[in-house]
Amino acid sequence: MKRIDTAEELRALLAEWHPEGDRIALVPTMGNLHKGHLSLVELAKENAERVIVSVFVNPTQFAPDEDYERYPRTLDKDALRLSRAGADVLFAPAAEVIYPNGIAQATTVTVPDLSAELEGESRPGHFAGVTSVVCRLFNICHPNLAVFGQKDFQQYVILKRMVKDLHLPVQLIAGPTARDNNGLALSSRNGFLNKDQQINAAVIYQALCAVTTMLEDGDRDFTALEHSAAEQIAAAGLEPDYISVRDADDLSLPSEGSTHLVVLAAACCGTVRLIDNVVVELPV
Repeated sequence: MKRIDTAEELRALLAEWHPEGDRIALVPTMGNLHKGHLSLVELAKENAERVIVSVFVNPTQFAPDEDYERYPRTLDKDALRLSRAGADVLFAPAAEVIYPNGIAQATTVTVPDLSAELEGESRPGHFAGVTSVVCRLFNICHPNLAVFGQKDFQQYVILKRMVKDLHLPVQLIAGPTARDNNGLALSSRNGFLNKDQQINAAVIYQALCAVTTMLEDGDRDFTALEHSAAEQIAAAGLEPDYISVRDADDLSLPSEGSTHLVVLAAACCGTVRLIDNVVVELPV
């Protein structure tokens, strides 16, 4: 596996790959890799001959009061895991590579409306940072496809909109959410949780599954279902931010006849913000 930190070196390698006709997959990450990330690498290998994994803790998707400075950075450990997983390239650029004119003067890419809801309402500017950095990574890496985790469901829907709106020739693939034995969605931030918090945080997935069961049983009182899930999460000692039943295609509010749904949740466990979701397919 090659470890590359400049756009010029990566493009030189891409110039060698392109004549071979190999499909190139990109797996964008912020590092501190866990089994969920490695499952995305495996999915990328199943769909492409070459796999690039980027590790970049993107400052523009963090608000001033969020955890950018303490976000775990484990690049050497990540490199070892990626080499064992069979990645071809670890692309680990500095901020100056991604934002050559500085962050304050950086061009931004924003998907309106969708970026202001749910996570976007609680974290203003977050998704503009995500779309701006992913667009840059696409322009540097020139992938045929990119693989993201379903845990960040809203992010995935927004990126699909960006790709469509900007006519970017990149196929997006979502990998299933990897979970701990108790159902807690794997996240790089889980390391901030103590053992008791990791046990308690599993209530998020439990509440989502309870909503899923009730939807499958025919309950369409979405507001009541959301309220019930929030109460279940709060009873476990977490602070729920939102629980929302949405159309899984575009995150619009569902109607009683909607069949392709997603239930999304965000909650704080101590100082750690956690998100999760469950997709629900209902009979027509």
